[in-house]
Amino acid sequence: MRFQFRTDDLRELYVSEKNAHKYPPQVVTAFFRVMGIIHDAGDERDLRAFKSLRYHKLSGPRSHQHALNLHGGYRLIVERQQDEEGRWLLIVEITDYH
Repeated sequence: MRFQFRTDDLRELYVSEKNAHKYPPQVVTAFFRVMGIIHDAGDERDLRAFKSLRYHKLSGPRSHQHALNLHGGYRLIVERQQDEEGRWLLIVEITDYH
């Protein structure tokens, strides 16, 4: 599945592990695992098939976003986007829901 990063910080974390020290090591490992799953997914049905990710729509002021579990209380927040080539994900942030 296609994806882009909202911020340079997330893109740099993905490309070169820059600023990985801002997150617990287990969260960084989970981030790369989940990004691999997103990369290999054909569409959102493939993400839903991984029950451990708990891919789900958020509510309230974040009702336009979805979340995937990383580790512990950390989640990867994404937004579904569409263009002429089809659907893709905008990777918004890693957030702690503790």
